[in-house]
Amino acid sequence: MSPHVLEVHTRSAQVSRILIAPGLLSSLDAIVAEACPGASRLVVVSSPHVWGLHGAAVRHGLGVADREEFAPVLVPDGEKAKTMATLGRIHDALVVRGIDRKAVLVVVGGGVIGDMAGFAAASYLRGIRLVHVPTTVVAQTDSAIGGKVGVNHRLGKNLLGAFHQPALVAVDPTVLTTLSRRELRAGLYEVVKYGVIASPSLFTRCAETMDALLDGSPSALLPVITDCCAIKADVVTKDEREDGLRRILNFGHTIGHALEAVTNYRLLRHGEAVAYGMKAASAIAVARGTWSAAEHAELVRLLDHMGPLPAIGGLDVDAILAATRRDKKVVAGTLHFVLPTRIGDTTIATDVDEPQVRLGLAEIGLA
Repeated sequence: MSPHVLEVHTRSAQVSRILIAPGLLSSLDAIVAEACPGASRLVVVSSPHVWGLHGAAVRHGLGVADREEFAPVLVPDGEKAKTMATLGRIHDALVVRGIDRKAVLVVVGGGVIGDMAGFAAASYLRGIRLVHVPTTVVAQTDSAIGGKVGVNHRLGKNLLGAFHQPALVAVDPTVLTTLSRRELRAGLYEVVKYGVIASPSLFTRCAETMDALLDGSPSALLPVITDCCAIKADVVTKDEREDGLRRILNFGHTIGHALEAVTNYRLLRHGEAVAYGMKAASAIAVARGTWSAAEHAELVRLLDHMGPLPAIGGLDVDAILAATRRDKKVVAGTLHFVLPTRIGDTTIATDVDEPQVRLGLAEIGLA
């Protein structure tokens, strides 16, 4: 099957290509060579868990299966590990191995590994080329695309980072068969997000095929992954550095990031936090009169159909409010809140006050 090809055009980099096809891992050597001509070396960054699942396929695809000296840089995964300390471990490995500016960093993993290794690529020698091989739904549809890289600070998520566009994102949906049902579902919440912010047809497809998506059906997953990648590529091409349009991608993330922070990144998967954030933002939009109660109910019904979210009823509302004020979307003291106006469209509100945020939190069981 020939890969579906998308391109991201930005001011900061040459064209960033996204290739999407089942079985793409088997031809990594050729597609990496085409995207990164003249590479002196390849260095792979992954986590022990992901490498255990996909390492053999990646080694074979890169043509290094028979080279004993080829070893990946393996670092801890998960939001708790998304720190400057873990980033330093990647930097240390690059320095010790003598990686030069013509090298290519190939990152194999989900959103956390992609963000950390991408930040390493952005900061090592002031920038080396980057290739993403995403292995989760969130990474394949969202985090691997667009050049946002970084780590968490103890007081907030993704507060430390950079923009560093990958030369290539190689999306192989067949790797998703190794995901647990919870991980798959967590990623699909982000797919629903794309439908709400940019595509009524994608939202409808999610509603109509959600059971097949939750079962991991390749024929169901491929078109929604492709749609999300196309939306993200278009948004990033128009607004690389989140000066305007790209902010729509943060729907559900303001409260979602706050929930992750106050639970020390232990309770919720990222997509689960975003699901709560979408419910809360949707309720705020209804209260403000910019979004219909009927569409709010439609969104909540779809999210609820996807399965139960972890209970959050005992969380400290004041701590969540404080976390929203530290969100990276705060500009000059003003929080930019993404609110839906209809399925397929949003607005950016700069006047969402504390009572309205509390109303949104009450919608998800926090009062």
